[in-house]
Amino acid sequence: MATTQKECSRATLEALYCVEYNATVREIAEEFGISKSTVYLDLTQRIPCNLKLLRKQVRDVLDKNKQERSYRGGMATQKKYLEIKQAKEE
Repeated sequence: MATTQKECSRATLEALYCVEYNATVREIAEEFGISKSTVYLDLTQRIPCNLKLLRKQVRDVLDKNKQERSYRGGMATQKKYLEIKQAKEE
């Protein structure tokens, strides 16, 4: 399936947002009102080839987010159980 001009434009805007705000796929999806799957596809396949530097910057942000994912999940779990413990103590 060919990538349309509209998809390329949207992908470029998402990529710029990703790099500027160091955003996760979830944050980008929420900001642009589209699904996480679409964002991931845009960032990995639909950024125009002539924007090589932008593609590399996006890849770096995605890789960093992937490395931090388990850490963020662990912190969320820790926070959840601390809140439960505090609620029981009250």
